Amino acid sequence: MIYHKGSLMEEEVEEVLESVRPMLIKDGGNVELVDITDGVVKLRLVGSCVSCSSSIMTLKMGIEKALKKAIPMVRCVESVE
Repeated sequence: MIYHKGSLMEEEVEEVLESVRPMLIKDGGNVELVDITDGVVKLRLVGSCVSCSSSIMTLKMGIEKALKKAIPMVRCVESVE
């Protein structure tokens, strides 16, 4: 399944991302939704998150965990440039 702009899944993912954004913004970073295909959510880390040594941990243990908990259809999260 490929998501379409304005789809329910996009809305659900954006809602979860909004809940984690304050933590990222506080540290000078952010995250953008790029694509959702077959349960794989592709995100772009921006700002200080790009060069942060903890960005993979943030992506997997923070964002991916929150998305999987809220949206069972999410299989994993990948970072794209």
